[in-house]
Amino acid sequence: MEDLKTSETWRVFRIQSELVEGFETLHELGPAVTIFGSSRLSPGNKYYDDAVTVAKMLADDGFAVITGGGPGIMEGANKGAKKGKAHSVGLNIEIPAEQIPNKYQDISLFFRYFFIRKLMFVKYAMAFIIFPGGFGTMDELFESLTLVQTKRIQSFPVILYGKEYWKGLIDWMKDTLVPNSTIGREDFALFSLVDTPKEVRFLINEHCRVFCGIKPKGWNHTKKKK
Repeated sequence: MEDLKTSETWRVFRIQSELVEGFETLHELGPAVTIFGSSRLSPGNKYYDDAVTVAKMLADDGFAVITGGGPGIMEGANKGAKKGKAHSVGLNIEIPAEQIPNKYQDISLFFRYFFIRKLMFVKYAMAFIIFPGGFGTMDELFESLTLVQTKRIQSFPVILYGKEYWKGLIDWMKDTLVPNSTIGREDFALFSLVDTPKEVRFLINEHCRVFCGIKPKGWNHTKKKK
């Protein structure tokens, strides 16, 4: 029989080690964006291919690209970043249906705990780009909106990519949540809805221009030589 007291105590040390490794690895990453999306979309799918383009554009602008490290949209974003001029980061997770890390990462971290992984996504990104996805993507979307809405983190761009994909969700929010007063109409200003890589690039660079004032230190942070 498991000794819960002992196992819970050791869990604290596992959590601590993941936090320390994440902080030490990403501390000097420089300006970065996180790209979320489905693990089930493949090359040739419009959203996969657009993720490659978006990540390449942002990497060429000097932004590191962070993903969950798996296949699908994550792979596309890491692939685009690796083609560009900045770091391609994968924050991989240990799950029962084993996630195979994609091969386009030059910085890889592995997490046992989702909450620590989520912390790294938020702490080291200055924008979230949300491509079409399932439960995991929805979780990351709504957690980021909650953190911004409640001012637990500084407001930053949350960009939903794919107007057709997100239309039903947004219509439901307008037709159900707003009339029931569970959100306000002003909450729709917490995110942007786009359909092209150029729109993503403009929103992120404009946010940096307005709120950073000048290009932040590390703006042109490029891949470290191996």
